[in-house]
Amino acid sequence: MRRRDFITLLGGAAAAWPLAARAQQAAMPVIGFLYFGWPDPNIIATFRKGLNKTGYFEGHNLAIEFRSAQNDTARLQELAADLVRRQVAAIAAPSGTVALAAKAATTTIPIDFNTAGDPVQMGLVASLNRPDGNATGIANMHMEVAAKRFGILHQLLPKAARFAVLVNPNSRNAKFEITEAQEAGSAIGRQIDILTAGTDREIDIAFASLVQKRTDALVVGPHSFFRNRRGQLLTLAARHAVPTIFSYRDDAEAGGLMSYGSTFEEYHQLGIYTGRILKGERPADLPVMQASKFEFIINLQTAKALGIDIPSTLLALADEVIE
Repeated sequence: MRRRDFITLLGGAAAAWPLAARAQQAAMPVIGFLYFGWPDPNIIATFRKGLNKTGYFEGHNLAIEFRSAQNDTARLQELAADLVRRQVAAIAAPSGTVALAAKAATTTIPIDFNTAGDPVQMGLVASLNRPDGNATGIANMHMEVAAKRFGILHQLLPKAARFAVLVNPNSRNAKFEITEAQEAGSAIGRQIDILTAGTDREIDIAFASLVQKRTDALVVGPHSFFRNRRGQLLTLAARHAVPTIFSYRDDAEAGGLMSYGSTFEEYHQLGIYTGRILKGERPADLPVMQASKFEFIINLQTAKALGIDIPSTLLALADEVIE
């Protein structure tokens, strides 16, 4: 989605507000919703539902300032600083990258995050049970279940000898991702190639390397950069006939072969936590929640295009099969 289209989408509702409601807007609490890449309408809708559950409704008793850094780290830092200058009541950070930028911009404004990495190792909180600062949120465990994704590929391709993982080297969690992948490879007795990419060009290079090495299948890391490069990744995977598993269900829905990861419900909880903070609870008193519900999606259309027969054992494990 283009930035102009997204702004139009978000601004349409605001344009329809009655003048009286606009006059009252200054008295409403204002939160900032900050994205590193392009905002995902599904995530925002789920987040709003969480807010609604705590009694907050955008345009009625709450205003939300949406910001998109368009995958520009410098822009992200500027936007975080701008929200701090505006003295928003809280900052919603739907990724670890955003949470770190917000944390660097303020030590007082509450930050509610959703991160694929370990928030303790990232320096966002002191501990999961006692955050002890201005940040709390949800650890979605996408990196901790890397072994599960490699196990799924092993079940899909039991004779395959070589798998790969695509990691963003600019992520603070890159070393952890690599370690998890190597341990997963040891567990299934397979070689794991580590591919890194932090730009569009590097993604192209990574796939060229994958093809040259005759790698049998690929795991795409859960970094937000890759989420915002979904089209490029899906195109390359299809062009080179590479069986690929992603972390998010919308990747499989868009044409990826498979996905395994936590559900969108984590963003519902992100909205609930933000609402609780607006009601006066301190982030330091709200334990970091860990995702407990995961879903496995298979896209049979993509499997047929790749000439892959999905074993009945995997089909039985799937939470959803796209036909």
